[in-house]
Amino acid sequence: MLAPASSTRPLIPLAPVLSASSFRRAADTPARTVLDAGPYRLVTSGRVAIALALRELGIKAGDTVLVPAYHSPSMIPPVLWREATPVFYRVGPDARVDLDDLAAKILPTTRAVMVTHYFGFPQDMAPIRALCDARGIALVEDCAHAFIGEHAGQPLGSWGDYAIASSMKFFPIYEGGALVSKHHSLARVQVQSAGAGFEAKAALNSLERGFAYGRLPAVQAALWLPLRAKGALWGMLKRGRTTPAKALAPDSSDSSFNFDPRWLDKRSSLFARSMLKLASPARIQALRRSHYARLDTALRGLPGVRPLHARLPDGACPWVFPLLADDPEALFARLKAAGVPLTRFGYPLWGGMDAGTCPNAAMLSRRVLSLPCHQELREGEVDWLIEAVRKAVLA
Repeated sequence: MLAPASSTRPLIPLAPVLSASSFRRAADTPARTVLDAGPYRLVTSGRVAIALALRELGIKAGDTVLVPAYHSPSMIPPVLWREATPVFYRVGPDARVDLDDLAAKILPTTRAVMVTHYFGFPQDMAPIRALCDARGIALVEDCAHAFIGEHAGQPLGSWGDYAIASSMKFFPIYEGGALVSKHHSLARVQVQSAGAGFEAKAALNSLERGFAYGRLPAVQAALWLPLRAKGALWGMLKRGRTTPAKALAPDSSDSSFNFDPRWLDKRSSLFARSMLKLASPARIQALRRSHYARLDTALRGLPGVRPLHARLPDGACPWVFPLLADDPEALFARLKAAGVPLTRFGYPLWGGMDAGTCPNAAMLSRRVLSLPCHQELREGEVDWLIEAVRKAVLA
């Protein structure tokens, strides 16, 4: 039985947290990741990878970049950083690309289009790739929700001129992203360490998130004294920096939508890079699919809600379980009060993007409440999550 809800954090982890299980291997066939799509650079976030992709494509003032109307607000600042103009194209009620509207929005100034695999569900990339080739524009494949997975026999990330990904959505790490390209050299993209303060913060924050949810108790006991001294350590490291103290870690690691170009040449931490080598993508995919299936079976058919998608495609690795709610605000309040962790992707949308531009994007932004299904949930936590959501829906 879980303790009463805390006002400071959910009762179970929203994102993967470090535990002894994080290092277990899966016996099945290895899963493919975006890193299998081509050469890559490991950076601190997906938005940094977007900025690098746009820079490599030569996006500049006067250019337009096609962006899905349903989007994370963090997707737009890298476009503005290049002094380009984002133009929003429509999506369907299930977040599929509206190919006709995408084609209609291509202008003489359009240099690139970004396409998102929402929640780990692959878009049909072949016709999008064909359209981009026919019209002479670049394709940036957004795999922020789909670090692991494949479609049509290829790892996600294989279709874009560049692909971007967010490893911290799939691994128990504090920061992490990737820029990948099957089609272009990344020789000009050089990254280096952000320094000792960043490296220490990335490792300690990853550990502390696990400790907060009862993982690795022996490690927590062994690190009691260093963790008590952490505040003094951060102060000392910040005082030794020539850049502002806020640059000790990227904003993306603390749920901000800001974009700081000072992180463009910074490499993902040693801790995060090590976890990408040590953790098993096959285990992550298998457990996420299993947890997704349990949520789907338990919640399908309840009044006033339904899964966004009819089925989880073969080869997909879900980021979260997107639940479409008829009365999202009331249900959101009940779930939060019960200590249920939630993600509201694309809420709010970028300023100026409203129902007049894309009714489906406005609907999805408001009505989709996403539940965790990550690999670090324990069986009892999944049981509790299902029961808590059912009670909130039926209240």
